[in-house]
Amino acid sequence: MKRARIIYNPTSGREVFKKELATVLERFEIAGYETSAHATTKEGDAIRAAKAAVERRYDVIVAAGGDGTINEVINGIAEQPYRPKLGIIPVGTTNDFARALSIPRNISKAVDVILNDRTMALDIGKVNDQYFMNIAGGGKLTELTYEVPSKLKTMIGQLAYYMKGLEMLPSIKPIRATIEYDGNIIDDEIMLFLVANTNSVGGFEKLAPEASLDDGYFSLIILRKSNLADLIRIVTLALRGAHLEDDLVIYAKAKHVKVTADEKMQLNMDGEFGGMLPGEFTNLNKHIEYFVPDTFIEKED
Repeated sequence: MKRARIIYNPTSGREVFKKELATVLERFEIAGYETSAHATTKEGDAIRAAKAAVERRYDVIVAAGGDGTINEVINGIAEQPYRPKLGIIPVGTTNDFARALSIPRNISKAVDVILNDRTMALDIGKVNDQYFMNIAGGGKLTELTYEVPSKLKTMIGQLAYYMKGLEMLPSIKPIRATIEYDGNIIDDEIMLFLVANTNSVGGFEKLAPEASLDDGYFSLIILRKSNLADLIRIVTLALRGAHLEDDLVIYAKAKHVKVTADEKMQLNMDGEFGGMLPGEFTNLNKHIEYFVPDTFIEKED
């Protein structure tokens, strides 16, 4: 009998998943899985739970939570000799990665995707011995994703990020950085840089419109030194995917990226604090096998 381990964050979103847990477990059992669940209790717990599931050679791991929970599960299974298939039940605030994979927000429909048993091997990123599935970056603008209080995120969702962004805009300052990518070098004052696997970042669905999850390349986006009016203009352009043509935006596809900064710059990984720069980013091509809906497979083909 196949075995599935559900790793879930009981506080994600509006705490909806734990109310549906018994129903989800029943559906997996009916589908032929011996199924158990682990509720995370603190930061890093999902990493440890995923590593334990790898050691016990579960066939499937299901990550139920937001992007932070999925990131921890990825960090628990990446570069292991044996890697279970990964299912996602998105019950977080923005759910960028699930959106990129066309996985429904509805819990029952997300379970349908897993039990339908269609999978695809997709890329993940590695930086400084940590892993990310969606996005990594640096610069003050990227910090708002983990500066928003968790209670505020639970209450008002994505609006909390926009409120925090508006509050931070006037205080954002550029930092001098050197960015090397696939033989190219940029040495400039920047507001932020993003190393993306997907096109869905921070609720922006067209931030990296040419991103592909299985081509072995990152989408690298760099925003040069900008004033407040520039920032507002570029954010407005980004909402419709027109920002890449702006003179202040550098865009490239790259397999390997190295970033150093003249002053302290925090590293943001999938919306969470990931330490400090410098950082070397490497794309691990088709590294993890995900359960995905037919609509995503058709889109990628």
